[in-house]
Amino acid sequence: MREIIAILRGVNPSEVEQICEALVAAGITQIEVPLNSPDPLDSIARLAQAFGKEARIGAGTVLDPAQVLAVAKAGGRLIVSPDTNAAVIGEAKRQGMISCPGAMTPSECFSALRAGADAIKLFPGSLIGPSGLAAIRAVLPPDTKVLAVGGATPENFSDWAEAGISGFGVGTALYRPGDTVAEVAENAARIVAAYDAAMT
Repeated sequence: MREIIAILRGVNPSEVEQICEALVAAGITQIEVPLNSPDPLDSIARLAQAFGKEARIGAGTVLDPAQVLAVAKAGGRLIVSPDTNAAVIGEAKRQGMISCPGAMTPSECFSALRAGADAIKLFPGSLIGPSGLAAIRAVLPPDTKVLAVGGATPENFSDWAEAGISGFGVGTALYRPGDTVAEVAENAARIVAAYDAAMT
């Protein structure tokens, strides 16, 4: 499984299955629907039903334990947050879900790991940059999975890879509200090619 999380912020339930089909066909099999999208739990439920066996479906912008439970009920298995919230991480783990909280500093990274996080969402990546990641990597446990989110694009995947990134969360470079399925497929192919070139 490629360590790419597709961030479908603003996606509508009526289009989400076709978009996800294009992503999976391109080789992106981790998909998050941010909870500030239209009817996000409907989208998550549709994706979990249609693609749950071949893709890891979940939610982004998860801010409290009640939202974790709602995502679990919809069939989601991935919880992505913009912040390090031990209660959210703990509830995700109690539900048997993958927890990927946002962190920007070494203190937040270690707090997330101590709370049971499966991966660190380095956010916003554009502010930290590969040089910041390299400094943080020097003190993190070597097997820590770190994903760059916010500013990670095909053009800079190789810079992040050299600094020790594990993968990426990709939003607007992959999908913007109003994009056609064909546009998403084209974006996904470009992102997968850049990922494969940088990470292998």
